[in-house]
Amino acid sequence: MLVNDDDEKIIAEYLNSRDEELFRILLDRYTKPVYNFIRSMVGKTGEAEDITQEVFVKVWKNLKKYKIGQNFKTWLFAIAKNSTIDFLRKRKVLNFADLNSQAHDRIDGDDNFDFAENIPDEAILPDEALQKLQNSDLLNKLLDQLRVEYKTVLVLHYMEEMTFDEISKMLKKPLNTVKSYHRRAILELRKMI
Repeated sequence: MLVNDDDEKIIAEYLNSRDEELFRILLDRYTKPVYNFIRSMVGKTGEAEDITQEVFVKVWKNLKKYKIGQNFKTWLFAIAKNSTIDFLRKRKVLNFADLNSQAHDRIDGDDNFDFAENIPDEAILPDEALQKLQNSDLLNKLLDQLRVEYKTVLVLHYMEEMTFDEISKMLKKPLNTVKSYHRRAILELRKMI
């Protein structure tokens, strides 16, 4: 079987044959990472399970829209992110004025761009700060206090081990914006610690 094959090959074979066992390989490969990402965003196990199930139904229904050559993990996590935001929107947890504000997110031409926040300091490094908090309830409590954009970038980068470039493509944000979210999130976490 194609268990050890790359995602593209499995998807191409599935689309040709509609063999549900091939889709099951993708499901087995990505259910836990998608669930963990969603759980870290919504905080409740039952809700995370429901959203995860919804994500994979969407993937199953829309797999024919997946473009071979595109990073499947990025495509999948974009669906997971959008489904989670839709859920949170229904729960009215997000402040959509913040979410849709582009002025704060732009670096080039942004009058509010804070040059000082981009100067490296000699204090604790971002990776060290997160390592100190790894596997702790404190980390989850602190992440819940961050803006959803910051939290998303941290979870995808440190827990799902996605690169900033992959996160940029998934969020459909410029790479510098994703890096800025990361930097700002680390600065906020430092203040909280």
